[in-house]
Amino acid sequence: MSILVLGLILLTVFASACAQLVLKLGVADEKMQAAMQSGLVESVLAAAISPFIWLGLIIYALSVALWLWVLSKVDLSVAYPFVGLGFVVTMLFGVLLLNENVTMMRVVGTLLIVGGCVLVGRSA
Repeated sequence: MSILVLGLILLTVFASACAQLVLKLGVADEKMQAAMQSGLVESVLAAAISPFIWLGLIIYALSVALWLWVLSKVDLSVAYPFVGLGFVVTMLFGVLLLNENVTMMRVVGTLLIVGGCVLVGRSA
């Protein structure tokens, strides 16, 4: 696997994790929380006018477009395990940016995912 393809895989994973972070910020907004307590229609309407929700969806769309290019260059069985790195980035975002608590079990599980990604990457 070329450095370019590996870099684009990692960029795609990072973009997807960023989308998760932005979407989380969108649903954590007070207006969105109130709408979610009111019902499905209110939730959909609040999401439709939320800048964070829109930004998260746009980031996802860009990551999907990039992912399609990656899939045109690399076997799916090689590329897809790297998606597991999104767990690492997302966990770091949760801890560093959202002040979430992380248990040792979650850290060990995440490290196992990283180990699997390294093994898959080295086999390509």
